[in-house]
Amino acid sequence: MVLSFPYAAASKQAPEARTEEPSGRASSLVRVAIFELDPVDRIAVAAVGQPGQRQFFLLASGSGRQLTLTCEKSQIQALIVRLNRMMEAQGIAAAENARATSGMLPGEPEWQVGEMGLGYHEARRMFVLVASQAAAAGRAQGASDSDEGAAADDDTPSVRFWLSHEQVVAFSKQAETVLTAGRPLCPRCGLPMDPAGHPCPVSNGARPIF
Repeated sequence: MVLSFPYAAASKQAPEARTEEPSGRASSLVRVAIFELDPVDRIAVAAVGQPGQRQFFLLASGSGRQLTLTCEKSQIQALIVRLNRMMEAQGIAAAENARATSGMLPGEPEWQVGEMGLGYHEARRMFVLVASQAAAAGRAQGASDSDEGAAADDDTPSVRFWLSHEQVVAFSKQAETVLTAGRPLCPRCGLPMDPAGHPCPVSNGARPIF
């Protein structure tokens, strides 16, 4: 299985490997290097706040628990693009309709997503989404200065989500619906517009950005 965009920690274990939770299930994922949701029961994107100031979350349930990870809008946008390309490569038709709400509500976030990776397991015919925790600025600095810091970075918590074709189709459309529910885009420059308007660069002689 090859990841479709860079994810440094993905080579720590083979795709078939399993990571078991320690006895007395930990309340936080930071105690487990790689946490598996295999398979995922439900997965969705949620956004909280007013358009232009929304906080985005990646939600998933499986293995008897629900996870909430904080992420950036740009990460979800990049993930949707990659999912659609991989679905096309596998001959999977995109969904025409999907609900913007999944029935899942954000809980207390485990951590902020730093990187995402996406792969496809041919033998199992499943997609594998990998999300890793964002490295703290201080720890990233230490990792470059000492071997001890580098070793700590190797233990960055990650989650692997195993998704069926049907789940990927529904998730891709649901996430796209959530993203487009924010601020409308300016038809001239492609930038988001606030209710009071926005400084359109095209009006100032610049080219459209899309």
